[in-house]
Amino acid sequence: MFTVCKSSATATLVASMQRYGLRAFSSSVLSSPKLPEFPLENEPVLEYKKGSKERTELEAALKKTAAKMEDVPIIIGSEELRTKEVRHQVMPHNHKHKLAQFYWADKKLVPKAIKTATETQVKWDRTPLDERIRIWQKAADLMAGPYRQELNAATMLGQAKTVIQAEIDSAAELIDFIRMNTYYLKEATKYQPISENAKVTKNSIRFRGIDGFIAAVSPFNFTAIGGNLAYTPALMGNGVLWKPSDTALLSNYVIFKIMREAGVPPGVVNFVPTDGPVFGDTITASPHLAGINFTGSVPTFNRLWRQVGENINIYNNFPRLIGECGGKNYHFVHPSADVESVVNGTIRSSFEFCGQKCSACSRMYVPESLWPKVKDGLLKLRDTLKVGDVTDFSSFTSAVIDDKAFARIKSYVDHARSSKNLTILGGGQCDDSKGFFIQPTIVQSTDPMDRIMTEEIFGPVLSIYVYKDKDVDSAVKLVGNSTRFALTGAVFAQDVAFQKRALEEFKMTAGNFYINDKSTGSVVGQQPFGGGRMSGTNDKAGGPHYVLRWATPQSIKETFVPLKDIDYPYMRE
Repeated sequence: MFTVCKSSATATLVASMQRYGLRAFSSSVLSSPKLPEFPLENEPVLEYKKGSKERTELEAALKKTAAKMEDVPIIIGSEELRTKEVRHQVMPHNHKHKLAQFYWADKKLVPKAIKTATETQVKWDRTPLDERIRIWQKAADLMAGPYRQELNAATMLGQAKTVIQAEIDSAAELIDFIRMNTYYLKEATKYQPISENAKVTKNSIRFRGIDGFIAAVSPFNFTAIGGNLAYTPALMGNGVLWKPSDTALLSNYVIFKIMREAGVPPGVVNFVPTDGPVFGDTITASPHLAGINFTGSVPTFNRLWRQVGENINIYNNFPRLIGECGGKNYHFVHPSADVESVVNGTIRSSFEFCGQKCSACSRMYVPESLWPKVKDGLLKLRDTLKVGDVTDFSSFTSAVIDDKAFARIKSYVDHARSSKNLTILGGGQCDDSKGFFIQPTIVQSTDPMDRIMTEEIFGPVLSIYVYKDKDVDSAVKLVGNSTRFALTGAVFAQDVAFQKRALEEFKMTAGNFYINDKSTGSVVGQQPFGGGRMSGTNDKAGGPHYVLRWATPQSIKETFVPLKDIDYPYMRE
């Protein structure tokens, strides 16, 4: 608890100065950082129309990227390393085509990376903030300019994203993370504590990195998340071990190279592809672990959290655990909803990028009165969706990421086909002969607690429960009671009174909540992202507070006059 006392310490120091005619020892040893001013603006999303400059450049980048198999090393400090554990990243929509060859770090190399990151952190943390901001701004310019289409091509071919999904992710969102986090850091430095008499004492706060290392574990589904998880802690003065996803390896490597070119020194971020359990077991056993920045599954994050808890007595710091773990995101449709908005928003939210978004709509609750129109609209639109090669710009979506995802998603489709409570209304075809293709699938459930309505699928499967209009209150309760996830959700209603009610009823069911809009599409700086319950720690990536989670602030008090008394004036009366 902090209190402001104007009559004790400061008064004593002032009295001492007056009594002895003293001057201050010296001026402040701390200089306020003079950081550049720049606006908070989102990177424009390019359109890629026929004949446009960006489309021509992207088509050339796609051909160039597909024509070779990139050799991607492990990078620790300034060393490029290769092991006998060779892996390949393939194109999900053409899994015989190897896009990149890479290597898994073994049990000897992960400790080497820990040592490098920990030692580098001490030196990197002394780099002035204005210099770090300059590097990040340069990186953003490189991503927006000469490397934009290389990032997009690597994401399209390696993660099977269509052109617009890649542009939103590996271009615009990634650039926004890099630029805006420097803006938020700059703005955070503007707050300084109260100094009642700056000639006597000066109070200040500075931001430090955390001694040790941060482990960044990134997913396949958003290239931008990899850049944010690894480089936002680095921006704040930390040393980082970055474990990229095997299925986003190439696009993440492009980010790494760009940041190096921009000026991030060797050892600040170390690129360490490896087996998940090897990585997790090694980092959690190190006393230098300062934090884990994670996006992935609940079981994996739970495992890491449990290991940290079991080892808590060995650490130099209490490790910071930040995680985003997905969701069972919902669209709740009220009888007053606009049907066209419901249909269009749900198709996009559920089936863009094959539903492989943490925020994708996976379950929907529809009133009986609107169901015939909603059903008809969904099925008509679903039938128009083209599923194919990402280099075909008319494709709406493409393949799911790999064979494991294909098998998992197909198991839910098979469950829908065999269950008496479920009916496949559209889609359901699965074919992995060339690529890992699963057609957008719409399932109606008569049981709102069936596992297809409650478990995260992370694929192009939309499950719908139709409720009677008179049972809207019961349907509202189902949203929060049927699953422990709470990432994103949307309510569709023209009834303003119900909109207001929904804001309260659904308050704990979603970290990102939408009214008459789809549950996907958060934009950095506009809708900071994250959820609660089993969806994660809700630290809101893309918002102003996220950067501060990776800093350890230091409060500093400087006194400019000698202290000559141990008593107080009232004691001499």
